[in-house]
Amino acid sequence: MNRLLPNMLLASTMLVLAACASTAPRAGTAADTTLKKPTAATPAPLPAEDVAKYRPVFAAPKAAATAPAVAKTAVPPTNQVNAQVEQRLRDQAYTNQNVKYAQGYRVLVYLGLERDKVMAIRRAIIGRYPDETDYITFKSPVYRLYIGDYLTKLEAARGLARLRGLAPKLELEATQVLLNKNP
Repeated sequence: MNRLLPNMLLASTMLVLAACASTAPRAGTAADTTLKKPTAATPAPLPAEDVAKYRPVFAAPKAAATAPAVAKTAVPPTNQVNAQVEQRLRDQAYTNQNVKYAQGYRVLVYLGLERDKVMAIRRAIIGRYPDETDYITFKSPVYRLYIGDYLTKLEAARGLARLRGLAPKLELEATQVLLNKNP
């Protein structure tokens, strides 16, 4: 049996080499690159159509007379709207102070059944990043740990990159986030 295996390998290798040699072009003959006459199987290529007669023709632009350039003077405004604009901006700022939530992203750090594990991951993250806000939700029997309040997906991706290695599985979740209001 041990003698038969090398012979079989040698025979199969020889067959592969023979097949390759029979399909390769011969060194003495050049490839046929002459233009063949069309046959019934291959129709003749269509001649290129002259489309120049369909193209629009435009007259060359006339050279403008070189008149001396007239300097434009600034016209002072007659009606000032600054007071109205300022009032609208103040109204909008007052309205924006009352907004507490916005559409944003949080990083889902843990999703599972073990309370001890979620608390350990939370302690590890808060120990390293004390400024991050954390949210633990419990909907029987599942614990979820969310980190951060990010307004843009780019900020959330940066936060996710910082948390990599502190939790086994991280993912972004679109949700309503709390806006930080600093007086």
